[in-house]
Amino acid sequence: MIGLSDEGGSEPPLPSRIREFAASIFAEGGVLQSGLGLEHRPQQEEMALAVAAAFRDDASLLFEAGTGVGKSLAYLLPGIIHAVDAKRQMIVSTNTISLQEQLETMDLPICRRLFKAGPDLEKYAGFKAAVLVGKSNYLCTTRLSHALADRASLFAEEDYAELQRIAAWAETSSTGLRHELNPPPRPDVWEAVSADSSSCARKYCDGEHCFYQRTRARIREADVIILNHALLFALINAGGPRAQGGGADARGILFPDDFLVLDEAHTVPEVATAHFGLSLSSYGVERSLKFLFNARTKRGLLRKFGSPETQRLVADALEASRVFFDSIGTGLLASRPVVRLREANPSAVPPNIALESLERAIGKAADKLEDGRERDELLEQRLRMGAIRAGITEWLTLGDENHVYWAERGGRKQTIVSLRSAPIDVAPELAARVFGAGVGVLCTSATLAAGEDMGPFSARVGAGDARTVVVRSPFDFERNMKVYVAADVPLPSPQEAKLALDVLADYIRFCALRVPGGSLVLFTSHGDMRTVAAGLREAFHEAGRPLLLQGEGLDRTELTRRMRSLGNAILFGTDSFWTGVDVPGDALAQVIITRLPFDPPTHPVTEAQAERIRDNGGNPFNELTLPDALIKFRQGVGRLIRSQSDRGAITILDSRVLAKMYGRHFIEGLPKRDFVRLTRENRDAEFNP
Repeated sequence: MIGLSDEGGSEPPLPSRIREFAASIFAEGGVLQSGLGLEHRPQQEEMALAVAAAFRDDASLLFEAGTGVGKSLAYLLPGIIHAVDAKRQMIVSTNTISLQEQLETMDLPICRRLFKAGPDLEKYAGFKAAVLVGKSNYLCTTRLSHALADRASLFAEEDYAELQRIAAWAETSSTGLRHELNPPPRPDVWEAVSADSSSCARKYCDGEHCFYQRTRARIREADVIILNHALLFALINAGGPRAQGGGADARGILFPDDFLVLDEAHTVPEVATAHFGLSLSSYGVERSLKFLFNARTKRGLLRKFGSPETQRLVADALEASRVFFDSIGTGLLASRPVVRLREANPSAVPPNIALESLERAIGKAADKLEDGRERDELLEQRLRMGAIRAGITEWLTLGDENHVYWAERGGRKQTIVSLRSAPIDVAPELAARVFGAGVGVLCTSATLAAGEDMGPFSARVGAGDARTVVVRSPFDFERNMKVYVAADVPLPSPQEAKLALDVLADYIRFCALRVPGGSLVLFTSHGDMRTVAAGLREAFHEAGRPLLLQGEGLDRTELTRRMRSLGNAILFGTDSFWTGVDVPGDALAQVIITRLPFDPPTHPVTEAQAERIRDNGGNPFNELTLPDALIKFRQGVGRLIRSQSDRGAITILDSRVLAKMYGRHFIEGLPKRDFVRLTRENRDAEFNP
């Protein structure tokens, strides 16, 4: 984990003037309006004052801010003032790359300009900001130079060209980040030169030349640190300030005495659950072992530091691991790609004896070396073997009664077997490590409440004592949004699945072609999406309407960019497109919701959560399924109106909104309640977006 520099001898922090300045910035006629010419938004002012109070008092705040409130500035400006005054770091975590980029390239420069424009605020204009990504994403120039020197022992001849390509790129790169190298580096070669190693450390690396050490220095000095939820929770799981030597009473979440903003906080329960558990794959284990020694190429770390006997132990561990994962794949996963493990000690024989023998041999090889980089790297590999062995043991024995365990197949050919676990209830972990860290925490999103109720979200994240506030969007939805609900699409059922899909496709064709601008069509099933796309592709082509389809080689960022540029595209997307897509103007003039976004209850985590709720006398649908679906539904609806001038239609093709008692909750979750009921008989006359 990236740590902070010692602060001994630094000047004591000044009393924070966070709330006083927040009031002067966001008030009507304040600096935001008079200095930058931005409009006064009462909702933004309310949020800024609530955020300022939470940071000042080291309190927790859950704040739902509707689209257009301007929540980024409402937390960045007070947060920067507090960070500078109190000499504390503000951590800002988001779930999407697009929001990270917006914060870095748009919002933080606005903050800097505002501070320069306001009396008494200029001292804050020099705030320092940094973006933090995972350590494995950085090139370590020290490891690169050693890899080039040791290429004969580490790399096969065909790998050397890749190493040279990385070295040539390093000469011109300013960041050393893997995603800037095109085409991407091969994983096995990158692993040997990335910063994700104990040998990338200040005692071995030149801070002027090592990309990671330069970033680490910027992080230590930064007032604002931006990262994503996945990395945040991975780092929290690694220990936080207490693991950095702060002791059991250390305040802070990632760094001593920091404070935290969780933007796009509606995703926190899911992301935190995924990163507070076990994830061990056959592919990852094989790569780790082949990094030590690859019998085919006769290369690897133990070519130089291991004996022939130690190299044979690697081969033994590889074979034992293959047999183990193959037995899981052909046994437990024979008929389904995801299977929950309900009983300890399945028939698979773990590779633990071979891994333990290898672990001891690596330790002996390390003991023969003097203290230094090479010994540290061997000791790190020994720890990695121990971690693999411990993970397999935990999975086989269902080691934590508060976790759910399962296996899954993945990869392009579905040949990678992964052992997974996750906490059944992540709230206690978050309550202890985030909301109980003794520092200010803000959770914000346009969708945190289920209807008007923030209780379900608060319970899911363990923030029972947090203050909750909901402010609505300032946009004129009554004037700029139309809502249509199809009443005659058959209800989902196995008996009428084909008919329902045919009717759904007919509605999508009609509604998408009736709107001259772009349409975002949101699905809950990849299979349904592909089936509908195959049936409508020709009709869209004949109408001169580009069809963009998730899963056809372009990522979400590129698909969204193309939708913006084309202006009249029809974009089909599933899970990840319900949130974070920002396409203002006529390029996105309609959002079509094909099905209400209920998560299938068959995934092991959802299944285990439902069982626990039921065992405690609760109702899983009301307490888990419905609140989650309402938040996701509101996120999908929120893709439409992104600015004051935006206008368009929300078209709902799931008749459960009308036929089921719970349907009213979805109608109440819309920015406007009035809607037009469509049927195939009346739609020619009634559908006028």
